[in-house]
Amino acid sequence: MVSTAGEIVGTGATQPAGGAHAEVQALAEAVGRTDGATAVVTLEPCRHTGRTGPCTQALIEAGIQEVYYLHSDPNPEAGGGAEDLREAGVNVTQLSAPEGMPDALIPWLKSVQLGRPHVTLKFAQTIDGFTAAADGTSQWITGEMARQYVHEDRAHRDAIIIGTGTALTDNPSLTARFPDGSQREHQPRRVVIGRRRLADVGENASNLNRLGFEQYAKIDEALQELYASGARDVLVEGGAGLASGFMNAGLVDWVQVYQAPLLLGEGISVLAHPLTNTLKGAARFSRGQVVALGDDLLINYVRVPRNASPHKP
Repeated sequence: MVSTAGEIVGTGATQPAGGAHAEVQALAEAVGRTDGATAVVTLEPCRHTGRTGPCTQALIEAGIQEVYYLHSDPNPEAGGGAEDLREAGVNVTQLSAPEGMPDALIPWLKSVQLGRPHVTLKFAQTIDGFTAAADGTSQWITGEMARQYVHEDRAHRDAIIIGTGTALTDNPSLTARFPDGSQREHQPRRVVIGRRRLADVGENASNLNRLGFEQYAKIDEALQELYASGARDVLVEGGAGLASGFMNAGLVDWVQVYQAPLLLGEGISVLAHPLTNTLKGAARFSRGQVVALGDDLLINYVRVPRNASPHKP
């Protein structure tokens, strides 16, 4: 919230489902200083009366004169707030994000549109495209800076997903940790997908059950349950069979490639099964943000719809 004098008088961030929305938090902080003020928000103020009241009404009653927002709300129940504000005499402007600017809200927006969690496939690879050596070793392809970046990224996800094979072989904790090993405040849900029941196989399986891993037999079952329970942004960390399953089902929205300056000549690929035998049938992505992490690179890719025009050099 920005006062008529140009001073920031209130800020807020939308809380998990059922909690206060950003506008309500900012108005509470700015109480007594909102008459004629301006609200700047990432998402169009909601008009829906659910577990929280409509933000549009709160803004109108507070005397807000101008509202700037970045994204329209894709939820048919909550969207359309800009129209309500204009009808109440509030000046409303939708902004455009600068080109190339990272936008943390996009996974949530896509999730609402798709009716399932937004899916990012993450893997580390060598320059020649291998995620592990021929003997199966993969620790560590990337350096310490890249690995710490992964932990920071996990702390912003709703769930981390791996396959049964990876779970039993690597016995991962999938926690989000600080460099000193302590756990970050937010921990994602840890999910295993595969037909083998963890309870029936191996010592590692007992450890994973003790750590609270959720297990599902099928990808669609997992995504349906995760979405129904509030997960909107999930990270798939392997292995190759699960990555192939997500790709073949057309369920990967973003890809994160951590590329290390290594050459192997032979090794294991990120996908266990071919997607196509033609270039025309290839899954196509557009390059997003590139981040230098020491000697490694993080390259983000966004899925291009099948009906989009192919890249022409």
